[in-house]
Amino acid sequence: MEAWLFYAAGAAVFAALTTILAKMGLNNVDSHLATAIRTMVVLVFAWIMVFIVGSQSGIFHADARTWFFLILSGLATGASWLCFFRALQLGTVNRVVPIDKSSTIFTMILAFIFLGEPIGAFTAVGMVLMAAGTWLMIDFKKEEGNRSKRYGWLFFALIAAVFASLTAILGSIGFENIEANLGTAIRTMAVVPMSWLMVFLTRGKNTRGKINKENWLFLILSGVATGASWLFFFRALQLGNASNVVPVDKLSVVLTMGFARLFLGEKFSKRSLAGLMLLTGGTLLTLIR
Repeated sequence: MEAWLFYAAGAAVFAALTTILAKMGLNNVDSHLATAIRTMVVLVFAWIMVFIVGSQSGIFHADARTWFFLILSGLATGASWLCFFRALQLGTVNRVVPIDKSSTIFTMILAFIFLGEPIGAFTAVGMVLMAAGTWLMIDFKKEEGNRSKRYGWLFFALIAAVFASLTAILGSIGFENIEANLGTAIRTMAVVPMSWLMVFLTRGKNTRGKINKENWLFLILSGVATGASWLFFFRALQLGNASNVVPVDKLSVVLTMGFARLFLGEKFSKRSLAGLMLLTGGTLLTLIR
C-alpha cells in the first residue's frame, strides 16, 4: 500500500467517527457553540502532536506563502464546519453527509484549474457517477414546516461542501513546505477565533448552561476524531495528489452511513442505497490512472 493511501484511509475512518459523535453531541446545543468547543479540542490535540514529533521549531521557518495559504485553509475549514454542523442540526446524517461529500467533485475540478492535476477518462466518468449517486441519496420527501425549515439542511450542506473543497486545495498548497502536524496546528489557530466570533454574533453563548455531560463527552470525542482525521488527511496531501487523496477520504460516507444505522438508528431507502453504490463506484473510478 502506498503511504498516501494509508493516511487517506485513516482520515476517512476518523472523519466518519467525527460526524457521528458530533451528531450525538449536538442535541439541544447551539451548532456554533458546538463547533467552537470542538475546535478548541482539535487545537489542543494538534499542538500536543506537534510537541510529540518535535516540529514546533518549524513555526519560525515557515515563509509568508505558507502562512497565507494555511490561514486561508483554516478559515475555509471554519466556514465549512459552521455550515456542516448547522446542516446536521436541521437534517439527518444520511441526508447531510452525501451533500457534504460532493466536495470531492469540486475539489478535483479546482485541483485541475489551480494545481494542474489531470482529469483522465476514468476520473471524468467517476465524477459523473458520484454526482448521480449524490442526487439519489438526497431525500426530498416533504416535511412539516415552512420551506426554509424543510430545505435549510440542503442549503447549509451545499455551502459546507464548497468550503470543504477550498480547504483541501488551499491546504495542499500551504502544506508543501511545512511538517504536517505543525501545519495542522497553525490551520486550527485560524479556525478558533472564527468559531468563537460566530458564537457571540449569534448569541450561542446563551446556551452554554444547557450543555450536559453527555454533550461535552461526545463533542470532545468528536474533536479528538477530527484532529486525528486532519493529521492523516494533510499528511496524505503531502505524499500524494489532492485529486487522489480527497476521493479516498470521502469514502468515509460509506462508514458514516453504516455508523448512522448502527448508532443512530437511521434507515436507508432503496434509492439512497443505489446512490451510495454509485457514489462509491464513482469514487473508486477516480483513483484509476
